[in-house]
Amino acid sequence: MTPASEKPAVLFVCLGNICRSPLAEAAFRAEAERIGLDVEIDSAGTGHWHVGEPPDRRAQAVARRHGVEIGHCRARQVTRDDFHRFTHVVALDASVLSTLERLRPVGSPAVLRLLLDEVDGRAGEGVADPYYGGPEGFEITWADVTSGAAALARRIAAATAAR
Repeated sequence: MTPASEKPAVLFVCLGNICRSPLAEAAFRAEAERIGLDVEIDSAGTGHWHVGEPPDRRAQAVARRHGVEIGHCRARQVTRDDFHRFTHVVALDASVLSTLERLRPVGSPAVLRLLLDEVDGRAGEGVADPYYGGPEGFEITWADVTSGAAALARRIAAATAAR
């Protein structure tokens, strides 16, 4: 739970920040707007391979098909400071979660968890990485990040209202 004076801030993290995490950011941003949740939102990757690049064209296409534009996003690498800037650091798979646990500074107040932990019956599951597959994988990823983002937004909204 975040302190009463602290605005919630959510960071979605995958490997390169060009597929899953920008899609999760977009899905969460849309849901937060829909329910009126005032929250800071961003995404990052554990690796540096794509820093400064826009999301994968297939990720942009699936987002666009669902009414969301992500072409303005640019990949960045997660930093230790992110664990103090964001109240929630959300990993897209177990490997990313493990990397984030090692990177997390001692005393960081951020809640660290998997996105699909938010979805009933999906705890411990990762969002599949669609990078090496075809467009159908991006649709599956979109469905997963959308359900996880909606559940996370509802949980944060409820916690914020309870303060």
